[in-house]
Amino acid sequence: MAATDATPVSFLALGDSYTIGEGVEPADRWPMQLAARLREAGIAIADPRIIATTGWTTDELAAAMDAAEPLGEWDLVSLLIGVNNQYRGRPVDEYVGQFQRLLRRSIALAGGRADRVLVLSIPDWGVTPFAQASGGDRAAIADDLDAYNAAARELCVAAGVAFVDITGISRAPDTAGLLAEDGLHPSAAQYARWTDAALPVARRLLAACPA
Repeated sequence: MAATDATPVSFLALGDSYTIGEGVEPADRWPMQLAARLREAGIAIADPRIIATTGWTTDELAAAMDAAEPLGEWDLVSLLIGVNNQYRGRPVDEYVGQFQRLLRRSIALAGGRADRVLVLSIPDWGVTPFAQASGGDRAAIADDLDAYNAAARELCVAAGVAFVDITGISRAPDTAGLLAEDGLHPSAAQYARWTDAALPVARRLLAACPA
């Protein structure tokens, strides 16, 4: 799609603190960075509408979406959710059911096009200074999140939805400069790395946009 198109691609970003960008400037949120990078690539895309709040679980995101209806139809929908389910000790089975319903809603919001939905994996907060200071069991957190992400990936594959794994990026051994001041949430620099991973996938999903 040419950057001169009168009607830009619409983008809805759904999630929690990782999507609203807790601790960073609005322009540094990963969906905002992604939109900016897509524009640099010649794709006319509007800044995303973001439905996300720090602390939300899957069911809380669903309730917020209910409250925001009618949401209409979007050219691109992103979904990143689940870390707070894990943080609160909720079982994987519960997450699977709720995530699947969110995935179906995301596809519906994309006009029924699974190839216009982009899911990012849940990052690993267990590597952060916050987790260490609070006595979190790094290995147990990693195991939990691996189970959550494996389930989400399986659901995405079955639905024909793109799944971008940014968990490995979040586990970088050197976190200097990659975290916000709270020692928990990503910095703009880490969000840029997530954007690097998501960008080629988003470009592929939008490649069929009419010029």
